[in-house]
Amino acid sequence: MRFLLTDEQSDFARTLRSLLGSADVPATVRAWADGEHGPGRALWSRLAGTGLFALAAPEAHEGAGLLPLELSLGFVELGRAGVAGPVVETAAASVLLSELAEGGLAKRFLPGLVAGETSATLTLPGAGPYALDADAATYCFTVSEAGELRLATGTGTGTGTGTARASTDPTRRLSVPSAGGGELLAAGPAVARAAAAAGRWARLLTAAQCLGVGEALLARTVEYVKQRTQFGTPIGSFQAVKHRLADTLIALEFARPLVWAAALSLTPGDVAAAKLSAGEASYRAAMTALQLHGAVGYTEELDLSLWLRKARPLRDAWGTPSACRAEVLRPFARESGR
Repeated sequence: MRFLLTDEQSDFARTLRSLLGSADVPATVRAWADGEHGPGRALWSRLAGTGLFALAAPEAHEGAGLLPLELSLGFVELGRAGVAGPVVETAAASVLLSELAEGGLAKRFLPGLVAGETSATLTLPGAGPYALDADAATYCFTVSEAGELRLATGTGTGTGTGTARASTDPTRRLSVPSAGGGELLAAGPAVARAAAAAGRWARLLTAAQCLGVGEALLARTVEYVKQRTQFGTPIGSFQAVKHRLADTLIALEFARPLVWAAALSLTPGDVAAAKLSAGEASYRAAMTALQLHGAVGYTEELDLSLWLRKARPLRDAWGTPSACRAEVLRPFARESGR
């Protein structure tokens, strides 16, 4: 199958890339890691102005409709720029609320999320207990195994969400929301169905982010090996270096159509395959970048480190490689009677 973007989709991606290219995102990311969320929120507002978050909300609630392909294109650009914050979680929360529109929750929360005035993080059954950036998000939604949707208390202030856990990526603050605490928003089978849909979107958008991170790492590494010399020759001319870069490129290009296919179908197997492929390709790009940059690749002062530290956490977020493999193989296991 061949995927070709429309002119409108390509223009949208270029608009985001131009905006992010002029926004000094590395400085914003470093500030976010230090707990200074002001620059990140300002960038968040600018991203919302492009209609990015509107792509995860229905038109009835000031959105542009649920458009996973267009949103995936946007999240590739967010990954390429290294944007910090609960962007995936905010989009997934919008999907969750959109699925529960009849209960009035969408009217209460979605307009602010679409406009970039508020942000959200969330936890879902089977996706791990940690909420990302609950200290910075306006809302923290939790869905329990029993199908209860709650608004955790103390969000936006770092309280009521448990002790923060460290991550390989210093911009990612992980915490466990208080069990059973907060306002009960909805309960029942409809919540479980909405949570499943939101989980697929979160996994898809994380795959798109991984793709963008991998592309950024590869591009920076290619530029570096053209400049660094050994024995009076750019190391990029060495056959071993060329092979390593080619393998990285092939992995990323293999993942790309899987991400687009998953965005078109949104089936659990396709989304899992996209996440598995993009996550592993991004991690390979990080290992290639680290090896070819040598010791300088370890330094925090180098902007490269901002992407290096994202690759592993994003690979495991919203579906570890083993979990995604199990999801891809699930239909075959049923056919064999296992």
